[in-house]
Amino acid sequence: MIEGKFYGCEDLKIGIVLSRFNSQVTERLLKGALDCLKRHGISNIDIVKVPGSMEIGFVLKRLINKDYDALIALGAIIRGETYHFDVVANEISKAVMQLNLEGKVPISFGILTTDTLEQAINRSGAKSGNKGFEAAMVAIEMAQLKRQLI
Repeated sequence: MIEGKFYGCEDLKIGIVLSRFNSQVTERLLKGALDCLKRHGISNIDIVKVPGSMEIGFVLKRLINKDYDALIALGAIIRGETYHFDVVANEISKAVMQLNLEGKVPISFGILTTDTLEQAINRSGAKSGNKGFEAAMVAIEMAQLKRQLI
């Protein structure tokens, strides 16, 4: 069976693209992701901050051609009173999936799409764990899996 491992990953290079919008949530996601990576001995980490979730795709597309083993997209899209939530959530999801299909580097999707700020806080380290930590776990596993598939 071929699957990604969570050991022997100290030499991985990870890139994180972080949205500043809803920073009270996204900074908590980042903290969780960094905690996970450091627990696994990964110290070669670059962080690129962008204004909002729609801008994440632009940076991911540029980083995918660099020498990263995996990339992590972190953001928080919280439903408001307008259609904007649906547009942003749908488009960034499509962009990350398209880059995953076309690129040579796996991208972990750590972008929250919630109805309320409370839900986002719960998923960024309160009641429901930290989705940033989980996204980093996915990045490690996929980076290790990628090595086996080459």
